[in-house]
Amino acid sequence: MNKTIAYLGPAGTFTEEASLVYAPESSRIPFGSIRSVAKAVSNGKVDEGIVPIENSVEGSVTDTLDLLISDPKLRIRKEIVLHIEHCLLSKSAIEIEKIKNIYSHPQALAQCRIFLDTFFPTSQLIAALSTASAVEQMMKTNAPSGAIGNYRCAKLYGAQILKRSIQDSPNNLTRFIVLAKNDHSPTGSDKTSLCLSFDQDEPGLLYNVMGIFANRDINLTKVESRPTKQNLGRYIFLIDLDGHKNDKIISEALASLEDIVSNFKVLGSYPRHSI
Repeated sequence: MNKTIAYLGPAGTFTEEASLVYAPESSRIPFGSIRSVAKAVSNGKVDEGIVPIENSVEGSVTDTLDLLISDPKLRIRKEIVLHIEHCLLSKSAIEIEKIKNIYSHPQALAQCRIFLDTFFPTSQLIAALSTASAVEQMMKTNAPSGAIGNYRCAKLYGAQILKRSIQDSPNNLTRFIVLAKNDHSPTGSDKTSLCLSFDQDEPGLLYNVMGIFANRDINLTKVESRPTKQNLGRYIFLIDLDGHKNDKIISEALASLEDIVSNFKVLGSYPRHSI
């Protein structure tokens, strides 16, 4: 029986593309927000969900990080990395200087900032929930408008591609994660994501955490922070590291962490993507 996968929709988003790469034979259900995808997984309405978590240009997708931190049922089961090519789309083959409004997701608008500042310095930029929903909105308006979306979007919604590869960086990559109630068994080429926080704020706390990994020669691939949303100046730290939580050296490090942190959650151990 095919698994059911929720993804950030509608059809034509980069997240749908990630779901096709991950499980092309699955039954896919679009949802209108990252939160609704996560809720569908947490409530058991779908087997898994796919959402963006990080872009090489704009950084982390904070909605995804916050949901991973707050929902005790969610785990990361897999990661998928896609090269992102943004296209300027329109209803018809209009001259780009006539375009007054441009629709897209805020991340896509940010990833095409140089192009937009160069060709549309006075045009109105209109935020949408996804690149695909931006194309839907653009196709319904009578005003001379454009949208930033992908090649699949143009085909699905009958839009014209005015210009391809308008993203600022030629190495524009987005990392997507598969959300599930269980993470992945060891493969020998894994990574682990976790979050932690401290009850008190005093010198050396984060240094001690880093030492637990450094003393065991565990490579940390990312360290960042998110506000706790409870008190100003208090943060939750998110860490990605090489290895699986069931590896002996990793499990020893995680056990040592519990002695010096107040809150601690393994967000998932899963196969590491190879670029």
